[in-house]
Amino acid sequence: MAMLKAAHKIAIRFTGLLWLACALAMAMPGPGLADRFSDRAPFFGERGPPLLARSTGPPAPGGSLFAGTEAGLATIPGRNHLGPVPQGATMGARLRDLIARAEAGPAGYDAVQSGAHRPPPRPPTLLTLQEIFEWIDGTPGQHHAIGRYQIIPATLRRLVARAGLAPDTRFGPAVQDRLANMLLDDAGFDAVQRGAMTRAAFRLNLAKVWAGLPTATGRSYYHGLAGNRAVIGYDSYRQALDGILGG
Repeated sequence: MAMLKAAHKIAIRFTGLLWLACALAMAMPGPGLADRFSDRAPFFGERGPPLLARSTGPPAPGGSLFAGTEAGLATIPGRNHLGPVPQGATMGARLRDLIARAEAGPAGYDAVQSGAHRPPPRPPTLLTLQEIFEWIDGTPGQHHAIGRYQIIPATLRRLVARAGLAPDTRFGPAVQDRLANMLLDDAGFDAVQRGAMTRAAFRLNLAKVWAGLPTATGRSYYHGLAGNRAVIGYDSYRQALDGILGG
């Protein structure tokens, strides 16, 4: 009988400790709105997980979550203006240029999202991948989209792993272009060229990757989420993409 009473007391104490642990966990600050919707896009099939837009800082001061207007950082082009896409380049290069105009602006390969209140120690093109990840891990609670294509942390980690890049690989233009090409492939770039995907579907897929690009509604796929909005008009986007694809 004494043993049963002792076991009963232990069980009561264990239950109390378990409840206390649960209560403390519930009392801890939860993720912000952007974190709750961090896996932003229903990706494009089973080719990979959706992208992560993690942010606990203030919204970006412009349209895309990944472009800003602070000096030395990425800038946002005019709302309905893209400017001419360079001719003579490959189709992929012209498409990357279109995306970069909406996302990184004149800062190009050295663009850093304006919500990064603690920027990297050097321009992105001078950093190794390991240094970029150390900067990301060492500066929580801010935006970390980086480079010409404003790649966000979880996407960068996933692409680097898929590409098999070493930690000491420099985040230079060639590497950034390679990672962007992987995202274009995921979005159906090859399929749309073969006629296996409609251009409308491809435009939408690109808008699911890059928040500065508009959907057919004229709004970003992530409109209103952590400050996102499209920074170009849909007609301008459609015409520019048609010109690249040869239509």
